[in-house]
Amino acid sequence: MAYLIDSDVFIQAKNLHYGFDFCPGFWDWVLRENAGGSVFSIDKVQGELQTGNDNLAQWVTGTGSGIFLPVDASTVAAMRSVSVWIQSQGYKQASINSFQGGADPWLISYAMANGYTVVTQEQLRPDTKKVKIPNVCAGLGVQYMTPFQMLRAEKARFNL
Repeated sequence: MAYLIDSDVFIQAKNLHYGFDFCPGFWDWVLRENAGGSVFSIDKVQGELQTGNDNLAQWVTGTGSGIFLPVDASTVAAMRSVSVWIQSQGYKQASINSFQGGADPWLISYAMANGYTVVTQEQLRPDTKKVKIPNVCAGLGVQYMTPFQMLRAEKARFNL
């Protein structure tokens, strides 16, 4: 299985569960799995993460572009389906605009077009007024999971 990681996974990993100072194994694992062809993100996420002035932005810059895939023609075509679905769900226009202004719709579109599973910290919330990645994925038949589900599925180990 191949995965596309949302920016919130990287941010929460840095801030909470897998800080660079005490769990470098997580970051090494991401790079190892990327080299093996199973863990990626997209260039739009890279852009979001590089706006910070912290060790995550430095890590992103230091990884090069190999982990962050560029949007391709099939992604652009899939983006139309994502936009149409979002517009049809009764969300307020401000919520739609906020969602479409970030990397999330591109992440879903890339996953849909190229057969990836989206990895996000967001949870499915059928009654939410905000557009959420799992809601869109579920509505369009795109696989998604939490980072913990991905790590378990891939049998990741961060041993001392």
